[in-house]
Amino acid sequence: MKNIILIISILFVSASAKAQELQSYIQEAESNNPDIQKFELQYKRASEKVKEVNTIPNTEFGVGYFVSEPETRTGAQRFKVSAKQMLPWFGTITSRENYVSSLANAKYEDIVIAKRKLMASVSQSYYNLYANKAKQEVLTENIKLLETYETLALTSVEVGKASAVDVLRLQMRQNEMQQLKDVLQQQFLAEQTNFNNLLNRDNDVTVNVVDSLMIPSEDFDITFENLALHPELLKFDKLYQSIEQSELLNQKQSSPMIGFGLDYINVAERPNMDFSDNGKDIVMPMVSVSIPIFNKKYKSQTKQNDLQQQEITAQKQERLNALETLLDKANNERISARISYATQTKNLQQAKDAEDILIKSYETGTIDFNDILDIQELQLKFQMNQIESVKTYYVQSTIINYLIQ
Repeated sequence: MKNIILIISILFVSASAKAQELQSYIQEAESNNPDIQKFELQYKRASEKVKEVNTIPNTEFGVGYFVSEPETRTGAQRFKVSAKQMLPWFGTITSRENYVSSLANAKYEDIVIAKRKLMASVSQSYYNLYANKAKQEVLTENIKLLETYETLALTSVEVGKASAVDVLRLQMRQNEMQQLKDVLQQQFLAEQTNFNNLLNRDNDVTVNVVDSLMIPSEDFDITFENLALHPELLKFDKLYQSIEQSELLNQKQSSPMIGFGLDYINVAERPNMDFSDNGKDIVMPMVSVSIPIFNKKYKSQTKQNDLQQQEITAQKQERLNALETLLDKANNERISARISYATQTKNLQQAKDAEDILIKSYETGTIDFNDILDIQELQLKFQMNQIESVKTYYVQSTIINYLIQ
């Protein structure tokens, strides 16, 4: 009982270590990936625009000099100084801030989407590396097995139970496997470069992958309702809300603007005259109102906002349909991978049984090396398909995680 508990504990720790290894790669990618950094900078820039719109129109100052000084009862006007400040309608600045903030909130979803896509890309590349490495190990084992068969064939040739052709066939088969292994090694290096680029580090950094992966006995539940919370769809909701804020801002901007000002006119004293207001300067406070009476811009903007909201609703539905299709396809392919894995496991066991029969036949003095090659080729095919099924299962699980996590 203690041994069983120990074995279970070791397996649990091993599985946790494997998951932690991939998770550490994902965290490193999120910290270093330039695409994530790009969206984060865009979000910060969009957020900073809130301060930009929290302003009122520029204060206007004017200075005028009377070239021909007009005479008034109190004296000649020499120059004029004016100041004017227009103020938007009540709540306009707040509406402008809310609109810009809603755009920043929509931009934030780009960061969430990019992180999910990056997680999926890193995971898929990792599983590609695992499959490649596992296939190389399978080829190494099969090459060693063929070397054993070659030794048997050479012994059989010496006693006249096999021909040199059988030896050559075994050697040619070894050459083919070595060639395939060499190709896989080059493909591994290419995929490793892709993986390192996702983490934004040097291309030649060695990537450590797990030694083995097994398809779990049960799949985690898939809930299509969770798609409604996917950031790609939430972004459409936030864009829709930003259009609502845009319309509120449009209504505020269509309201009048109020202006306050002050004019100061310098008046010269009239010579040789003595009265109370002689040379008295003129100070004139002013109030002005700007009303968009003949401006159709705001009505047009309202119509555009309504059309844009309809467009966003249609785009969201289109994307939801695409995500549902992608989720259903990934789920079905994951089920197919499980079925394929079970079939390949069964076929592999039967191929090994056939191999054992052939080896026992050698002990009785009869062996057909053509059958050996056929069985060995079948074994290799089943092993490769088994690895591919495991990779497909985890790659599709990655897609499902991207959609519903």
